[in-house]
Amino acid sequence: MDLTRPVAPNPYDLLPKAPTFQLRSDDITDGEPMPNDHVAAGENISPHLAWSGFPKGTKGFMVNCFDPDAPTPAGFWHWTVVDVDGSTTELEQGAGESDLTLSGAAYHVRNDGGAHGYMGAAPPRGDHVHRYMFVVHALDVDTLDLDEDASPTKVAFTALFHTLARAYLTVTYQH
Repeated sequence: MDLTRPVAPNPYDLLPKAPTFQLRSDDITDGEPMPNDHVAAGENISPHLAWSGFPKGTKGFMVNCFDPDAPTPAGFWHWTVVDVDGSTTELEQGAGESDLTLSGAAYHVRNDGGAHGYMGAAPPRGDHVHRYMFVVHALDVDTLDLDEDASPTKVAFTALFHTLARAYLTVTYQH
């Protein structure tokens, strides 16, 4: 099958503007290829993420990883962590393994691969380069009042109305 198609826009450019803050990682570098430790066919380990400089009044965070380049009308959600406490400023490498690796009330919703946790990069073989956007959303609430059966799209929609700021790192991967 020929997967030739236009490159999708940055989905966050299509949302209402929000201030930004600092997001860094010990494992991934913005604009660089994703290391094999974090791809589905590799070790499939979620990367370390740490953030700072978010707005005063932040009560919680939502963290996700989204591939806007998947050959679907809606992209592909690789990871969504909900209800991260406002005092948390870091997710250790491997936090996407299960809810047991998260602190407090934080939990995973199902990714588009069907699991509650992190799913590493897995673009179709031969497709163009895919972008994987790791995003931390600073929220004005400590809970989104959703449950683990909520879709990542519902989480993103709900979080939009509580977003004070967002920060992201984008890495790439291609088979």
